[in-house]
Amino acid sequence: MKTYTILIGLLLIANISFSQTSSIYGKITNEETGEELIYANLVLSKNGVFLTGASTDFEGNYSITIDTGTYEVKVSYTGYTDKIITGILVKQGQGVKLDIQLLEGVTANVVEVVDYKVPLIDKDNTSTESTITSSEIRNKPTKNITALAATPAGLSQVDEGDAVTIKGSRPDVTDYYIDGIRISGNLIPQSEIEIDQLQVITEPVVPHNSEESYESVQENDFVSARKNKFSTFSIDVDYASYSNIRRFINHGQTPPRDAVRIEEMINYFDYAYPFPQDNTPFSINTELSECPWNRGHKLLHIGLKGEAFKMEKATSNNLVFLIDVSGSMGSPNKLPLLKKSFKLLVNELQADDRIAIVVYAGAAGLVLPSTPVKEKNKILDAIDQLSSGGSTAGGAGIKLAYKIAIENKKPDANNRVILATDGDFNVGISSKEDLHKLIETKRQSGVYLTVLGFGMGNYKDDRLETLADKGNGHYAYIDNIKEAEKVFIKELNSTLYTIAKDVKIQLVFNSRNVKSYRLIGYENRRLAKKDFADDTKDAGELGAEHTVTAIYELELKTRNPKAKLTDVRLRYKRPNETKSQLINKWVRNQTVPFPESSDNFRFSAAVAAFGMLLKDSKYKGDADCKMVINIAENALGKDPHAYRQEFIDLVEEYESMTLTSSK
Repeated sequence: MKTYTILIGLLLIANISFSQTSSIYGKITNEETGEELIYANLVLSKNGVFLTGASTDFEGNYSITIDTGTYEVKVSYTGYTDKIITGILVKQGQGVKLDIQLLEGVTANVVEVVDYKVPLIDKDNTSTESTITSSEIRNKPTKNITALAATPAGLSQVDEGDAVTIKGSRPDVTDYYIDGIRISGNLIPQSEIEIDQLQVITEPVVPHNSEESYESVQENDFVSARKNKFSTFSIDVDYASYSNIRRFINHGQTPPRDAVRIEEMINYFDYAYPFPQDNTPFSINTELSECPWNRGHKLLHIGLKGEAFKMEKATSNNLVFLIDVSGSMGSPNKLPLLKKSFKLLVNELQADDRIAIVVYAGAAGLVLPSTPVKEKNKILDAIDQLSSGGSTAGGAGIKLAYKIAIENKKPDANNRVILATDGDFNVGISSKEDLHKLIETKRQSGVYLTVLGFGMGNYKDDRLETLADKGNGHYAYIDNIKEAEKVFIKELNSTLYTIAKDVKIQLVFNSRNVKSYRLIGYENRRLAKKDFADDTKDAGELGAEHTVTAIYELELKTRNPKAKLTDVRLRYKRPNETKSQLINKWVRNQTVPFPESSDNFRFSAAVAAFGMLLKDSKYKGDADCKMVINIAENALGKDPHAYRQEFIDLVEEYESMTLTSSK
């Protein structure tokens, strides 16, 4: 027998989950003074049968992890009136916040019985839910999941086989998502299936006037090579922007312009560059061809490829999971998806790797001390028991996570904090500037940072990008379980194993042959000319087998194929070194016709063009969706995980969406 959770709605986000744990949590205090009661006793029962017990901590807090159902809680404390709260309804994957006040000075024989009232507004839940039990399912004439999902009030299905719609809406504006992955047709194709419980949740997509925040980006302009021949920037291996804009488009929305970082869109995809053949940690690859959206201009493609991951040289991992369990993380595409994602990572690690778990809500706490992965069940159980509730003290969580990582730090190991949150810090250190200062001091410890973003509506992209940028880190946005598999399984080596740090690129243009140039993207990664040789200046990190791609649009003065256009210079440090090394490569005007250029070149050009369309860039020239689709379709190359095909589907969805909105 299985429990299904179906989320459905008017252009909505949804999730089907299995066996999500729930909890009752809160604080026990003196009713008159508000003083926290330490070691107060709680007994949890269901239908008069004792199930479990708990005690409050030094701050009067408690938490009980349970399954779904209706419960009663009895609270007792010496010298206080016992209190029983009945009718506490706990839903799948959610926490019920239950603060309890006890009255002092009454004999122990007196018991106060209170009926639990469901809050008129659940601040931690924006969804509408309906649970259909197994007994109700047995009495219905159908076992079809789609038909059952249409039975709650407010939902309908005209004929068998039709989609479920919210009453008053059109059938063509409802989307379904299973584990965050968009599907077509009925929810589950099987007509007959054993179902123990069905939970239907409707959750609308948050509109653009939500509380999401993004760093304002002013796109790069063309620069005269005669006035400024130096172009310097830090590499960027983040790709959070791409999966985030995918989320918007899949929900029928145009992403905010500042959410579009073209370099992150380009670097979401892997490119078939050769591995390095010498002692450098990466290869440098350049290619020159025509610009498809601006006739007469050229595109210069620069690609780096990290050295191959060698298992025999792999170091062990000392990881601290820093997990946001505040009330804002209660939605299915936040903490429930986060828990599934971290389980994927745990199952990929080696037995001698170590994991600690730090959580934060109103305060930070250590859920699991550093534990070897050979005790996998202990780690997975700790993840299972996480539930959401309270405010968000992210700064305190960061401090505690780094403290735990440093206490368990191993020489020559991958010492790393992995932060997972929606970025909505609202207690203690919360501003971008303060977080910037905090994380810069912590990175001196040699502990790296990976930042994983989840959710929508109150998503704080600008804060998370700052944390990753300043914390020697990598930043990804996880919108579904398929993306979690990409981060934690397919790209685990590049995510965890850093092979070079503070990697900077500087192009020195020959003004005799180059009239002007424009770096596409990397706006918030630009560096001053002097920063290139400054080994104290922080820059990006490169992981094993990682690829990094940058594209320049050039206006040339010459047609001579032997003419030197630019000197491509790179500086990098090995992970445990403080002095950088320099390598360089000259690029000549050896232009390849665009149809004959590599799949790497053409596909990255298609992604860049789409980014300019999303930003409505003044430099998009002749680019449109049809051009992007045509170029990408002819540059699929080897696409083992269908990421490139998914990109084409996304552009087609955007084209259809914009055509519909223009009518």
